[in-house]
Amino acid sequence: MSTAQQVPDILSPEFAADPYPAYRVMRESAPLIWHEATQSYIVSRYEDVERVFKDKAGQFTTDNYDWQLEPVHGKTILQLSGREHAVRRALVAPAFRGADLQEKFLPVIERNSRELIDAFRHTGSADLVSDYATRFPVNVIADMLGLDKADHDRFHRWYTAVIAFLGNLSGDPEVTAAGERTRAEFAEYMLPIIRERRDRLGDDLLSTLCAAEVDGVKMSDEDIKAFCSLLLAAGGETTDKAIASIFVNLLLNPEQLAAVREDRSLIARAFAETLRFTPPVQMIMRQSAAEVELTGGTVPAGATVTCLIGAANRDGDRYRDPDRFDIFRDDLTTTTAFSAAADHLAFALGRHFCVGALLAKAEVEIGVNQLLDAMPDARLAEGYDPVEQGVFTRGPQSVPVRFTPAAA
Repeated sequence: MSTAQQVPDILSPEFAADPYPAYRVMRESAPLIWHEATQSYIVSRYEDVERVFKDKAGQFTTDNYDWQLEPVHGKTILQLSGREHAVRRALVAPAFRGADLQEKFLPVIERNSRELIDAFRHTGSADLVSDYATRFPVNVIADMLGLDKADHDRFHRWYTAVIAFLGNLSGDPEVTAAGERTRAEFAEYMLPIIRERRDRLGDDLLSTLCAAEVDGVKMSDEDIKAFCSLLLAAGGETTDKAIASIFVNLLLNPEQLAAVREDRSLIARAFAETLRFTPPVQMIMRQSAAEVELTGGTVPAGATVTCLIGAANRDGDRYRDPDRFDIFRDDLTTTTAFSAAADHLAFALGRHFCVGALLAKAEVEIGVNQLLDAMPDARLAEGYDPVEQGVFTRGPQSVPVRFTPAAA
């Protein structure tokens, strides 16, 4: 097994600036690393990360979320297993697919996207991160839950603190304290709303969660609060970064942007390739339930395993020319890219595959469509060089664009 000294450390400034060269070194010469600072085993090859996520042999658990998620969210569905997990997932999943998604929430997504674009569509310039991407998914989730969008800034502050807590690999005590404070603040805000909603059910997602029942089991107030907290953080941060990244990837590849503008059915391909090429979530942890052999050595039972999605998704043994953004590649299946049968790893795989994948797809397709309509000749602002930030989650810090305003 390799040691962390042989490759750029995942906590180093060099890695934060650009992790992809380090990922290549890991895959090629250090596919299994013991990382002292995070007390975890790091895996980087596609076949190993896929195996951990699919976990057909029952060798990996999400017990790591007891310390990684619970301090900020409370106990979430991600920590559950077996029947308890299956029942909870059955309670929440219908809201994120099929008729509910199509009939209830597509109009919500369309309206929220249009409202944000209306603020800049006639100006000829925008920052796609601050003016759109950071606000869009949080507004959608608040609207879906029937919460007051006037509280947007509070939601954004909470989910930023939560994501910082999850990515606090170096153990900064201030980040830890802010994350724990957020749990208390969110509970104080959310629990009275949940109790009130139980008494007066409406047509929103929060009412659906309050009323949902499977085999006589309903979600408790605490269950619902934890799920809403998870939804705001996971749904906000990832879709935010995905939309910004799609535009950067397309703007840097003008011929592909032209193809997408001409044929909007290619947006799904552009999203799937962005999830592979620049995944918003760069790493996900699991815990070994037994001693496991992976490429490069043995992981003991009870160990934390850090799965590098950003590395695995650029594995040359899985993808041809992996460091090239190509929406037309034939080794990435778009039709399954937003299901548990995906062949990229950005949503994880197996029983803990992202429950919000189809919601994210709907948001991205609607958002990108509307942005392309509003910005027919969008181009990066002169002199701007896209800079990604983040280690646990990663995306462009800003995306200033210029365009000829569409006719009113």
